[in-house]
Parts: sequence; C-alpha cells; structure tokens
Amino acid sequence: MYETIDRLLDGPPPGASEGELVDWISRLEAVKCTAEAVQAEAAVRLEEALRERQSEAGVPARKLGEGVASQVALARRVSPERGAKLLGLAKILIAEMPHTFALMRAGLFSQWQATILARETACLSVEHRRVIDHRLCAPGPDGQPAKAVVMGLRQLENAAKKLAITLDQASVVARAANATKDRRVRLRPAPDTMTWLGALLPVKDGVAVFAALDQAAKSAAAAGDERTRGQVMADTLVERVTGRAEGVQPRIEVKIVMSADSLANDGDQPAMVEGYGPVPAAWAREALADAEVFVRRLFTDPAGRMVAMESRARKAPDGLAEFITTRDGGTCRTNGCDAPIRNIDHIQRHADGGTTSVENLQGLCERCNQAKEALGWQARPGPDGSIITITPTGHTYTSPPPDTWPPYPLPDIRSPESQPDTRAPDPASLSPAELRLRDLILDHTLAA
Repeated sequence: MYETIDRLLDGPPPGASEGELVDWISRLEAVKCTAEAVQAEAAVRLEEALRERQSEAGVPARKLGEGVASQVALARRVSPERGAKLLGLAKILIAEMPHTFALMRAGLFSQWQATILARETACLSVEHRRVIDHRLCAPGPDGQPAKAVVMGLRQLENAAKKLAITLDQASVVARAANATKDRRVRLRPAPDTMTWLGALLPVKDGVAVFAALDQAAKSAAAAGDERTRGQVMADTLVERVTGRAEGVQPRIEVKIVMSADSLANDGDQPAMVEGYGPVPAAWAREALADAEVFVRRLFTDPAGRMVAMESRARKAPDGLAEFITTRDGGTCRTNGCDAPIRNIDHIQRHADGGTTSVENLQGLCERCNQAKEALGWQARPGPDGSIITITPTGHTYTSPPPDTWPPYPLPDIRSPESQPDTRAPDPASLSPAELRLRDLILDHTLAA
C-alpha cells in the first residue's frame, strides 16, 4: 500500500489484485475518517480565533462566535444548519469525548459514528458522557481494539442508549418527554414529480398511523384490490388527510411559474412549482386540472421574462417580497443552504445605499440572514443576477442567479446550424388566451 496520500489518491495501478483493491478501499476509508477529524479540529480553532478577534473589536459577549458556522458551511459546501451541527459536534468531540476523537484521528471511526454517540449522550452530564466515551471508544486494558470499532450503526446506537439509561435514567426520560415538542411534518422533492412526505411523531402516534394504513392495505387485498400494499397505504393516507374519502374535492392553492404558452396551449417549457421545483409543462397542466386550483401568481410574460419591481421603502412590500421568494425558488440563496426563505434581505445593505429592488434583494433563511450581519461579512449583487459574498477571512463565494429557461423551443441538437429565436413575440401573433394571460400576469404582479 502506498504511503503518501497523494499516491493513494491517484488510485490503484492497472493490474492490481483483488486483495490490493480491497486494501486500497480500506485505506481510503481511513483517510476519510482522519480528514473529518482534522476538519473538526480546524473548525474549533477557527471559532477560537474569531471569538478572540471579535472580543478585541468590542463585540458583545452574546454575539461572540457569530458567523463561524456559516463559514464552516461554505468551506464544506453544506447548508448553514449542517455547518452549525458540524461545529457543535467538533466542539463536543474535542472537549468531552477524547477517545471518540482519537478513533477518528486514527482512521477507525467515521464522523457519522461519532455523531450517533454525541446524539445519544446529549442529555447527560459531561462526566457521564465521558464514561460512555471511555466504555465504548477507549482501547482495552491489554491493548484490545475499542468495542465501538466493530459495532454496526444500530448496535452502536443501542449500546449508547443502554449505557445512558443505566447512568441517568431520569435525564433520558425527561428528554423523551420533551421530544414531543419537536413533532412536525416535512415535504421534500423526490425524482419523477414525486415527493417524500414525512412526519416526526411520538412513537405511539406513529405506530398507530402506520397500523391503520397497514390494516387498510390488508382489507383491500382481501377484497381483491390489485394495488400493491404500498400503493394502498399511500392512497389511503392521501384520502383520509385531504377528505377525498368522503368525496370532498380539495381546493388547492398553488404558486406556479410558467409561460402563458405552456399554461394555455401545448408549450413544453418547464413550469416551476413552489415547494418542489421544475416540472414538465404537460404534467403541470394535467395536475392543475385535478382539483379546484387557485393560481396565486404568474410571473412570466409571453417572452418568459420575470417582471421587475422596485420600492423606495426599506422593507420590501408584500408583492415584491412574494416576487423575490418565487424568483429564488423558495430556497435560501446561500451556497449549499436548502432551508426555506424566511427573510427578504438587501444584498448591499440599505444603510450603505442599497436599493429595495429586485436586483438588490435576496431570499435568505433566518440563520443566513443573521450570519451576514456579523463583523466582516460583505455582499454585492453581480450583473448577471448572481450574489457575491465575502466572508471575514476574505474567501469569496458566488451564488449563481436563479435557474431560468428559454420561453420557446430549443434548437434541434441534430441540426448544429439551427439557432434559437430569442426575440420577444409580436403581440399580434399571440392567441386570445395568451393575450388574456399576459394582461393577467402584468395586472397581478404590478398591482401587488
């Protein structure tokens, strides 16, 4: 096995044996674990350095450390929420779980394994957490490997839970009781115009819901229903939640961005559904016909251009704020952040002369909006609709402009000489339906 990381990353040489290939995979996994440990150490040192600099600059104690998690997130190309969790984990590992961190450093323990241990010991005192860290991750008295190294993820989780209950049952019970406050429902996109709908519920409620759906599937199968068990459970969930089981036709409010041609005729330009993303125009037309649907806003004119708006007020008016939210796809503009937009923020600060306009506004989540107000952060809009962010360390990150698509068919890729017609259509060539939709778009948007 090659000694240096550079040679290791070159990949196995041609003709490597099966055994050598397995060794290569194993060594690379160890390098990944060690790299995660070094990243954790660097993140903690970054926070320490930033806190010291902020303190010298007179930043209030309650604001010390602001923006560190966002810098970690940008550097690791993850969301700010994930960056905050990684920073928190790093601090716990170095300060409270030395044996777990040592295993990571040695390439024997992954960041996710460390996360499981940190999560399952979160309700314990530092002393009890260190007991579990020693029990599971310290080497044996005669140099035997740590117990945690050979455990699967579920085994590791269960072992930590058992030890936590043994050491401080009251804290574990109190944590479980408090966890019910976190119950929630979440929707996220899946491939092929599907979605994942998930719910975090108390165990008795979650089991009860699943049992009811399972019973519905069994009853349907006994009655000769040809649908699969999963299909019946999914259909039953939708019917009972929306009221379709009682013959109620749901009224759906949809915020959708699509060209007039795609909505009124048979155009094939993609549509954007807020909360999901791009969908085929044909699918959107069919889906909107399934129920009583109120199309809240249409933001493209027949040429496919977004309608611009501007305000002299510091706070974006509701119509302009809604425009920005839709333009940015409902998702925070910060690189790597998947959180929903919660604030409409000036890219160039209003106090520095930034205007309340489409070009100088962006949608941000609460965490990113707070982070950019920390000492040393700068941002400016790019000429193409991008956003350039400069962190206190001088690193620059560019958020590209929101996705756009051409309003009319792309050239035939089989005919290289063909070129798309990028000119806006002559109003005289538009159908009555397109003209009515154009007027609707402009009236709704400019009056907002």
